[in-house]
Amino acid sequence: MSAIVKVQNIHKQFGDNEVLKGVSFEISKGEVVAIIGQSGSGKSTALRCIDHLETINSGTISVCGHELGSASIDLRQLRQDVGIVFQSYNLFPHLTVKQNITLALKHVKKLSKKACADKADQVLQKVGLSEKADSYPEQLSGGQQQRVAIARSLAMEPQVMLFDEVTSALDPQLTSEVLKVIEDLAAGGMTMILVTHEMSFARRVADKIIYMHQGLVWETGGPDILTHPQTRELQDFVGIGL
Repeated sequence: MSAIVKVQNIHKQFGDNEVLKGVSFEISKGEVVAIIGQSGSGKSTALRCIDHLETINSGTISVCGHELGSASIDLRQLRQDVGIVFQSYNLFPHLTVKQNITLALKHVKKLSKKACADKADQVLQKVGLSEKADSYPEQLSGGQQQRVAIARSLAMEPQVMLFDEVTSALDPQLTSEVLKVIEDLAAGGMTMILVTHEMSFARRVADKIIYMHQGLVWETGGPDILTHPQTRELQDFVGIGL
């Protein structure tokens, strides 16, 4: 299968700190990839580079046919093709759940009022929150807010979804709510890249696991690399993570 995401030898520095030191990987359409590693290993930076939220110093990234870094890149279209959900929900507090979801549909996709409402209903049903359409973010639990953030991304019909530590601020019960939504998306064939500390979830859902260490892809493989790591560094990491 041809790669829908292709990352080749990317380097990224913040001042004198080189965070990514030549990272390469490919992701096929429909594949679920978990990026794991200790804090500071570069995994979230790599994810943010894929959505062009960070610009790379060297190397190449191709996502859904967009060549990141080229002068002709259409960032508006890239943002439609690639959805990203963060640890913080970033919902607008003064808007209802439905209004949060339809805002970009109205202003970016220029959909009609009815089409916006229909799409909001569809994605809220997908994340199990149909009854919360008219609620405000402050009336929701953290897990519900995160599911709304996922629904908002899904409404744009992206080709690829990126998740950056989306459960790290949630307690175990709320975490399981959010992971269930992601698991359902995986079952539906959505291409996804997850930066996560949830090792058991990664092992269950991911087709491929990328272990990053000190700004490099240290080890890559199927879920079995968590039970049969090939490097000492991953052995030490899963000894803590599992």
